[in-house]
Amino acid sequence: MNPLAADLIEGSWQGLAVAGILFALLPWIDRDTRFRSVPILIATILMLRYVWWRVTETLPPTDNLLDFGVGIAFLGVEVVTLLGVVLAFVTLSRVGNRSAEADANTGWLAKRLRKPLVDVFICTYDEEQEILERTVLGALSMTYPNYRLWVLDDGNRQWLRDFAADVGANYLARSDNAHAKAGNINNALQHVAGLDEPPDFVSILDADFVPAPNFLTRAMTLFRKPDVGIVQTPQHFINPDPIQNNLAVDDLIPDEQRYFFDVLMASKDAWGTAFCCGTSSVIRMDALTVIGGFPTDSVTEDYLLTLRMIQSGYRTVYLNEQLSLGLAPEGLKEYVTQRSRWCLGFMQIVRGPDGPFNFGNKLRLRDRLSLIESLIYWTSSFAFRFATLLVPLLYLLFDIRALDVDLVDGIEHFVPYYVAQLTVVAWLSDKRVLPIVNDLAQLLAAREVLKAAAIGLLFPKGRRFQVTAKGGDRSKRFVQWRMATLFAGLLVFTVAGLVASFTLDPQRSWEGSAAVAVYWSWYNIVLLVTALAVSVERPRYRKNERIAARDVAWVKVGGEWQCFFTEDISASGMRIAGTAPVPKGAPIELRVDGQVLTGRVARTMENAFAVAVDDTIAAQKAMIRLVYSGRFASAPKRISGRAVAQRLLQRVAG
Repeated sequence: MNPLAADLIEGSWQGLAVAGILFALLPWIDRDTRFRSVPILIATILMLRYVWWRVTETLPPTDNLLDFGVGIAFLGVEVVTLLGVVLAFVTLSRVGNRSAEADANTGWLAKRLRKPLVDVFICTYDEEQEILERTVLGALSMTYPNYRLWVLDDGNRQWLRDFAADVGANYLARSDNAHAKAGNINNALQHVAGLDEPPDFVSILDADFVPAPNFLTRAMTLFRKPDVGIVQTPQHFINPDPIQNNLAVDDLIPDEQRYFFDVLMASKDAWGTAFCCGTSSVIRMDALTVIGGFPTDSVTEDYLLTLRMIQSGYRTVYLNEQLSLGLAPEGLKEYVTQRSRWCLGFMQIVRGPDGPFNFGNKLRLRDRLSLIESLIYWTSSFAFRFATLLVPLLYLLFDIRALDVDLVDGIEHFVPYYVAQLTVVAWLSDKRVLPIVNDLAQLLAAREVLKAAAIGLLFPKGRRFQVTAKGGDRSKRFVQWRMATLFAGLLVFTVAGLVASFTLDPQRSWEGSAAVAVYWSWYNIVLLVTALAVSVERPRYRKNERIAARDVAWVKVGGEWQCFFTEDISASGMRIAGTAPVPKGAPIELRVDGQVLTGRVARTMENAFAVAVDDTIAAQKAMIRLVYSGRFASAPKRISGRAVAQRLLQRVAG
């Protein structure tokens, strides 16, 4: 047998045993009980075993200062990153679900003679007309009996003022854009506080987030206890994010934010460390008054809002229900801009009076640990992603050894921890976290995130809020050259390192650190090729995204209503299963969700036909109400790792 293969087999048996134990154990454990901590504990113990081995047995000898220095630096980044994983595991050991509490409190809210007044703020700056109209009409369709809708226009657009007046929404603009979104909200808070009937609560919606009809009704049930300052709901997206779109896997994997909102925030809520995420939230007005409105000393004013409220005795709770749908960043540039803004804002918080290391504030220990976990995520974990690309390159090209390991020993310690971590995270997240895809998401944003982290830590004041652009013409394929150049360069150097090491230097040993560098480099090649594929932006042709929807649609045929079923829907129409009752282009009358609509047959297919609904305010509201009702999932229900791998191969090869 080949000696290298023998080493692999000898070193892998422990990892295979761990995988076998977990695969046998996990189907018998309910993720929603306290027993979820059992596999987490197993993974944590194996991780600590690996860390101990790394610290005590893998550092290069001190007689080569360059090797030792690089080894210490890499070990430091890796250990801090794994500390963040341990903190995340502690968070994930609990899980909360407030749907039962919301159900129980529904009667309490219904019995109140006067429902609390909610002012709903739609914050906008430069979004397209079609996006804003959809959000405004959707917000006007909410079923909560006592709310006012305000369009907060930091773009001072006359068409928006006119549209708001036409549909019955209030409109507010201001003379400047001081403090960006937070300043816009504070201007509105000052205005509504001075009205004859000031609000009891305010709700924040981004310009592209359309609330479900029952959004306020569900969220308001959780304000029964007076110390609840904020109710946050998750952000779901109707369109694929850039990773889903550019890899053509939007029907196979959920968007990158699903793990955060579906899994991590539910666990943070169980610990009492959930925080405001801006849009799709409802906030107690009295609490805002106590803390002086929205804070303006961070570009992530929402997270800072939660911290200020904690110090004033209020808490944030999380209702994990799909109660709104918005737009994910449509391009890679916007995707990276959004994440670098989040990072910058968080660093401003760390440097400010509400940070985890300012022990004079009134934050609890769990709040500080939660902040430290996020700090590690935005700094060390992104640095570690870059380091994993550079360390094998340094060895292959320059013979700089950041770690000194025996291959069998390395596999025996790394594989059990790695397999356990991947398996447990996949189980906890119901496969919302997949190895290549997760590493890819970090790699895509790593350069800009690390830049934002450095700026936020060193120069936290005076940073501008960067809006995530939505809409625009995205009907053409184009390349994000700045990203593609970086990934292509790393790919060329990685391949060159392999060739130089084992073609030009045939005497180099394949054992120990060399073998580790080779296997590591092959994984990096796969990751970099995938990143290059994502850097090529696939066109997006639809202005209105479709979502799969099996629902009843009554069609009037010859004076009688006949029952059909929809296959998918969008804000402008639907596809209906069956033979079209009238020719293409002919008018058609529908009854959907209790409302009668008119339109025309836009397209006929073998077993289906598409209907474009007439462009009237009433029809738009009816379709928006249906699409954004929350009854239809915007993400795949089942995730197959094999199917994702096959699609990735097809995309990269194509």
